[in-house]
Amino acid sequence: MQLMTTAIRRKLLANHKKQSLDTKPVVKYFNPYGGGTWLISSMDKEGIMFGLCDLGFGLPELGYVSLYELQTAVTPMGVGIERDLYWDADKSLKEYSDIALECGYIKD
Repeated sequence: MQLMTTAIRRKLLANHKKQSLDTKPVVKYFNPYGGGTWLISSMDKEGIMFGLCDLGFGLPELGYVSLYELQTAVTPMGVGIERDLYWDADKSLKEYSDIALECGYIKD
């Protein structure tokens, strides 16, 4: 699966210039066979993305993840990280983060 499209890349790069938690996440990535969800709102030119990251241990946090790392990750089932094709943000990154910190996971 293609994790990054041209349209997503453009939005993420534009949001990088704003540097605001009030921005809505642009894309959701997830591990289809276990813990791991990322709501990404921005990315720099080197592919370092910022967003709400949850590795499935009950400690979601705002932070950075490398696009390359997500693209090359392989689960024990032999598949990679996927992009949620049907997800559309309806809250700001801060709102998602506040909810996730309360319940211990990303609730979308």
